[in-house]
Amino acid sequence: MDRAQKEKVVEELGQIFESSGVVVVAHYAGLTVAEMQDLRARAREAECSVRVAKNRLAKIALKGKVCSGMADLLEGMTILTYSEDPVAAAKVSEGFAVENKKYEILGGAMGENILDRAGVLAVSKMLSRDELIASIAGSIGAPASNIAGAIGAPASKIASILSTIADKAAA
Repeated sequence: MDRAQKEKVVEELGQIFESSGVVVVAHYAGLTVAEMQDLRARAREAECSVRVAKNRLAKIALKGKVCSGMADLLEGMTILTYSEDPVAAAKVSEGFAVENKKYEILGGAMGENILDRAGVLAVSKMLSRDELIASIAGSIGAPASNIAGAIGAPASKIASILSTIADKAAA
């Protein structure tokens, strides 16, 4: 890799560290190609990305970033899983780590907060952006449907009574 390519990689990694809601760092030594493809497919489904980068270049890219404390995690064969959604990459990483013991999560960063292994686990258990939106929409819609049900109930009872009276009158 020549100097221009390295500068481009550092710039790309810098963008990742700035724009991602969460970045998870893990060791991947011993994973097969099929397992790596499985991880990438899961990440794509969850709108995350997976990137293997040279630790030295990643450390250069981290300089001056709010998550620069994460540089200590970049030792050995590391892989970055990241997403704009502050929960998605952690969920994908945790799910993959449960099934693949060779994939060892080291930690990560969520904005300026540096996460250890337990921190990544805690983030993965949070609701994702889409789940939060659905929950809020459900909470907003529930009272309206309850009101509509309460308003509609007396009318249906009146209709039932009128139907009964009509049936008796006809008989």
